[in-house]
Amino acid sequence: MKLTKTCLLVLTLVSFGFAQENKGDPVQDNIVVDAGKLETTNFGVKINNTDSLTVGPRGPTLLEDFMNREKIMHFDHERIPERVVHARGVGVHGYFEPYTDWSNITAAKFLRTPGKKTPVFVRFSTVLGSRGSSDTVRDVRGFATRFYTEEGNFDLVGNVIAPFFIQDAIKFPDLIHAAKPEPDKEVPQASTAHCTSYDFFSQHTESIHTVMWVLSGRGIVKSFRQVEGFGVHTFRFIRDDGKTVFVKFIWKPMQGLSNLAWDEAQKIQGKDADYHRNDLYEAIDRGDYPEYELCVQIVPEEDEDKFDFDLLDSTKIIPESLVPVTRLGKMTLNRNVNNFFSETEQITFHMGHVVRGITFTDDPLLHGRLFSYLDTQINRMNSVNYFHLPINKPKVPVHNNQRDGYMQTNVYTGKVSYYPNTMQDNTPDVASPKKDGYLEYPQKVNGTKQRGKAGKFADHFSQAQLFYNSLTTVEQQQVVDAARFELGKCTSKTVRTNMVNVFNRVDHNFAQRVAYALDVPIPKFTQNANKTSIGLSIENYPLPKNIKAKKVAIITAPGIDVDEAKSMYEFLDNEGAYPDYVGIKMGEQDGLNVTQTFLTTSSVLYDAVYIPTGNKAAFTLLSEPLSTFPYAEPVAFLLDAYRHGKPIAASGRGVSLLKLAQIPSMALSSNSKEQKKYGIFVSNDMKNLKDLFKTGIRKQRFWIRNPTDPDATQSPTSPTNEI
Repeated sequence: MKLTKTCLLVLTLVSFGFAQENKGDPVQDNIVVDAGKLETTNFGVKINNTDSLTVGPRGPTLLEDFMNREKIMHFDHERIPERVVHARGVGVHGYFEPYTDWSNITAAKFLRTPGKKTPVFVRFSTVLGSRGSSDTVRDVRGFATRFYTEEGNFDLVGNVIAPFFIQDAIKFPDLIHAAKPEPDKEVPQASTAHCTSYDFFSQHTESIHTVMWVLSGRGIVKSFRQVEGFGVHTFRFIRDDGKTVFVKFIWKPMQGLSNLAWDEAQKIQGKDADYHRNDLYEAIDRGDYPEYELCVQIVPEEDEDKFDFDLLDSTKIIPESLVPVTRLGKMTLNRNVNNFFSETEQITFHMGHVVRGITFTDDPLLHGRLFSYLDTQINRMNSVNYFHLPINKPKVPVHNNQRDGYMQTNVYTGKVSYYPNTMQDNTPDVASPKKDGYLEYPQKVNGTKQRGKAGKFADHFSQAQLFYNSLTTVEQQQVVDAARFELGKCTSKTVRTNMVNVFNRVDHNFAQRVAYALDVPIPKFTQNANKTSIGLSIENYPLPKNIKAKKVAIITAPGIDVDEAKSMYEFLDNEGAYPDYVGIKMGEQDGLNVTQTFLTTSSVLYDAVYIPTGNKAAFTLLSEPLSTFPYAEPVAFLLDAYRHGKPIAASGRGVSLLKLAQIPSMALSSNSKEQKKYGIFVSNDMKNLKDLFKTGIRKQRFWIRNPTDPDATQSPTSPTNEI
């Protein structure tokens, strides 16, 4: 298709406008637009390389064909080594703006001017899986943010889970070797549900706190728009006058928190392996930009030793019940990448990318990461000059005496590349901390060289227990079920027994329920202190304020009440949700534009379901197996939605389909209080039904539908988000 001059003019104007709106964007100056252009070699010669150069139509290909050689050789070298961990990721652009001037706690300039926008790039990722693995595996997941500040790049490289598995970086290779696919057969992919993982966890009990987080809903997130992000380590903020405070970084999503059911997560892997990517891309494309508040927990220097845990221990958190968060500002993610490889794949995060006003503590895991990240990025990019790539380049001038290396893009002038010097007036000169130079904390260090951890580092179980106690009873059931699945995949009874004994030091009832399912001895009773903290339960996290970006399936068939279907669609669309008509075939049906069928989509890809009323023939059609859905997919659609705790609304004959799906009668009450309890909304009053349905979609999940073990001990944490 040829582009007209008018089209090219529009494209140019749009590009210019885009550049103006995204001033400071890290990659905009390097955007290449191929539309409307002629093909060239990489050295600019205009060519036609659709066919190889041969001797006659059936003769040999000639070695002189430089077009062929360049094209094939470039293709052969298009891949770079994938990350050892965090190989699968999705990246997006955005900006950060502080709420107020935070110079009272830090000298960092990007935290000083309220409303000033600092460009950011965020990469969400899974940890264990390869680049081609599925999104919805059970995993720790990364949440890495680069701030392109006026003082250089600041990389906040964190996870969606607050603690980490180990206290000392020297154990990291062992952790990853144990958790990755077992080396004899290279299975399983992107999963800790195998023997070597839990053999390691059971022998390194410092990992149990993080294991508990991963076994909870935190390990199977619903959307990257609905995750918290944690900096993991304790850092220092330092002011211009040298005064410091300890801080822990936390991202708080303004869209609320949500997690998948495990059955749902597994089914999504078969229906949409790119589920999390597509969810994030679609929301941004539609203008529903995810927002997160950057928070810190602040601990004064004099309070460093006041807690029963060590601030330098990365397997621990600072419970929000002890230190509430301070909200520094808001990040908005508002643009998808132009090219996945150039941006998401080539970004090189590094813990050592910090700016003035932010510095390190003596966390031993942090110190190991400061070495490892730089080393691994040089290995992946095959050059120390990776920071020349547009996505890595700071938005400030760079001046130093580092030279040459593979793919050096700068052309340095002059004879001087050393310091001190007289030939260039001692420039580039060293910066003074008093004049915008990096601020170091003048820490006194005195001690004996040794190996091993002692003192508060030796407590491996109290915070794992705190986390478990802070979950609601249904959330604890999810942890139990996850442990049964994960350990149930381990063939070694010794490993299963050892791990159950570790669980027993967290909570006896938890260990007992897991042991029963795994054919291992039930351990002796241990006491639970029943301590809890706010901020740990997903079920009790503040609900979203609206239903924007929630995907809702509207079940249709010939004979469905078109007015009701349209009325609900328009209501949901006006509220910012993403409704779809799901039917027997795509296209126009009684005035409805059916965009999905029961074969192209699934209940697991939606947040809620609505069944309008209709004539008897419509529901006979939806109830009986057809070649278009031979396994009663409409009925299974509703059953899965129920089992996964999703809000369901129905009017008139729509209820008959719910009954056919064997939805329990207790959940089909006409009493509004019971409807709000179970999330099944049935009414012939459309206005009332819409209001109830919206309320249910805001709540997101109704886990009360799922049974708990009869011997389950009630959690000291009760659900608070009743509707």
